[in-house]
Amino acid sequence: MFLLDTCICLEMLLSQERADEAERLLRRIEPRRGFMSQFTLYSLGITLFRFQRYEAFLRLIEDVCRSGFGLVKLEVEDLPIAVEAARAFRLGFDDAYQYVAAEKHGLVLVSLDAEFDCAPRGRRTPAQVLLALAAGGS
Repeated sequence: MFLLDTCICLEMLLSQERADEAERLLRRIEPRRGFMSQFTLYSLGITLFRFQRYEAFLRLIEDVCRSGFGLVKLEVEDLPIAVEAARAFRLGFDDAYQYVAAEKHGLVLVSLDAEFDCAPRGRRTPAQVLLALAAGGS
């Protein structure tokens, strides 16, 4: 089961360099095996609203959230763990949040951000996940 980092969705929604890869990943992951954090959903909302891309946000809710992708979140009690992760692995708040959310919920973190590579859980890239899924793995 996979936790998609904010950058995966932004890549696709903003038609950035690796948008095709991100879109293939979103189409390939079975919704019941895909998750995003509530933090990601709100971050995407902030970004899309800044660009007045309201319809894109509504499509995101429809395509991802209502298709069966799960939402996970950290509770206030979990935030000191995020602080520990930030200190230990030199992560910003957003990355520490994602890292701890993946750890708490037993999910594989999927990200384009190499910042996670220094942490024990690491991350998988969309390309790695696509290869594993094509081979019948996880």
